[in-house]
Amino acid sequence: MPEAGRRRLDQPRAGGARWEIDPDSFARFSERIARFLGTGRFLAIQTVIVVAWIALNVVLAVQDRWDPYPFILLNLAFSTQAAYAAPLILLAQNRQDDRDRVALEEDRVRAERTKADTEYLARELAALRLAVGDMASRDYLRGELDKLAERLGAAERPRGGKVRGSGGG
Repeated sequence: MPEAGRRRLDQPRAGGARWEIDPDSFARFSERIARFLGTGRFLAIQTVIVVAWIALNVVLAVQDRWDPYPFILLNLAFSTQAAYAAPLILLAQNRQDDRDRVALEEDRVRAERTKADTEYLARELAALRLAVGDMASRDYLRGELDKLAERLGAAERPRGGKVRGSGGG
């Protein structure tokens, strides 16, 4: 490892360019502008400005008007706004597409994991059903014990038909 005081020539200097723009911060700023351009508030503000612009130019037509009738300066302002708004909106859409793509990939991975978990649980449930099917039920055990008791009881009876221990008096 190089010493802290020595400068390495294979790495750029820290704080090299003065006018470096962080692409993410610029993209976030452009998204905020694009979101604002798509609101009713922006349309209302723009409409008020345009109406005021036209009204002032028509009212001040006799005196000093800064933008005569075809409103060339207003047209230039709209063209400039459109020239900047379109790329900003496209940049915001591209970033949204990237976020959607990442979210779609995460959803796909989550769906695969859920499917695998569901298949595992279905196999486990099937195995449990098979295991429970192989187990003896209470009724089956009672029946087997009754049969065994009958066989044991028949083996203890004498062959003459009398039961031992019933001393009849």
